[in-house]
Amino acid sequence: MMILDASTLILLAKIEILETFVLNYPEKVLMPEKVREEACLKKTEEAALIEKLIRSNRIHVVRAKNTKLINRLMEDFHINGGEAEAVTLALQEKASMVATDDKNAIRACKILKIDFTTAIAILIRTFEKNLLDQDETLIKMQKLGSIARYSRTIIEDAIKRIEGGGSYGEKDFKHSHK
Repeated sequence: MMILDASTLILLAKIEILETFVLNYPEKVLMPEKVREEACLKKTEEAALIEKLIRSNRIHVVRAKNTKLINRLMEDFHINGGEAEAVTLALQEKASMVATDDKNAIRACKILKIDFTTAIAILIRTFEKNLLDQDETLIKMQKLGSIARYSRTIIEDAIKRIEGGGSYGEKDFKHSHK
């Protein structure tokens, strides 16, 4: 089971791989209520797609119950409510990983020993599973590089992996806390 936070959810929607990813992910995909609020607040194409995936039960909205932990995470890691709820929900539901591109949420995952992944890793993994061809993947990677806060080095490394045929592997897709 994977928990999506708003940053990754929106990035995947903007580069037009969210639906492909969710439809082909072998486990349940969840998001906390707060992430739904954040991602669907504005009436955008991305918000419409996210709502469609929720209505079709491809993404499940679940309430994160431990408000003390949510508040503590927000305070300790300087993350917003959506990221705090995503991390809390991962612990609550014993999820296999959190998809986040938020630096402080990643730090929280590492400290709490929760595996995580990012939009860039999901894009490469989608290519490796032959759900996108190389040219399409490179275009989406360039777009991701222009809208996300990745360093030029990270984008260049990802492009080299794609041009080299992928070989990202499960261990690179899932950033282990170990």
